[in-house]
Amino acid sequence: MECVVQGIIETQHVEALEILLQGLCGVQKERLRIHELCLKSGPNLGAVPSELRILCDLEQPEPSWTVRHVGGSMRGAGAEQISVLVRPMVESKASKNVLRFFYALGYKLDHELLRVGFAFHFQRGVQITVTVSSVNKMLKLHATDEAVPVTPGMQLVEVTAPATSENYTEVVAAVTSFCEHLAPLLHLSKPGISTGVVPTAAAAAASLMSDGGGTTL
Repeated sequence: MECVVQGIIETQHVEALEILLQGLCGVQKERLRIHELCLKSGPNLGAVPSELRILCDLEQPEPSWTVRHVGGSMRGAGAEQISVLVRPMVESKASKNVLRFFYALGYKLDHELLRVGFAFHFQRGVQITVTVSSVNKMLKLHATDEAVPVTPGMQLVEVTAPATSENYTEVVAAVTSFCEHLAPLLHLSKPGISTGVVPTAAAAAASLMSDGGGTTL
């Protein structure tokens, strides 16, 4: 399982967010350049449609491939009361032939994206990953060099943490607590629930840029 929240930030404030994250996480950022292909099952693969994502890490000297399948979000009164989305997720490494393999099974390409930015991976009671990226669409099939922003001037921020059915409440608490430190710059919520940019972002960014961050936890 994984716990996840998302938000958006204006590109002009991303440098300030990076300074804040550097102080909070205490680790170096990793450059991010991911080609993401979303595949959907054809009619020969069962009555219930399925979707999976194939990720190609273009930052590696030799591009590496990952297959990810994300299930439906946890339901029930408990799930409705928390601000973090909890969902099952299966991920595994794959060879460069993975796309051809799933095409042979009957999957079809639905859409593809290029995510460019950076990520922080750190431990804060639980393992947390923060990614900040521009989301770009391809004008031509697989043409990553010609990708253009889906929302110019905006970048996606995502906070994720792995969890199990036994410890997800602890993970949710850790993610929620961490997100509070980012509140002056952006608001993070369950995927699909957009609250737009935060009115305090410009002032918070100016403050961070003037003192160079320095926040630690």
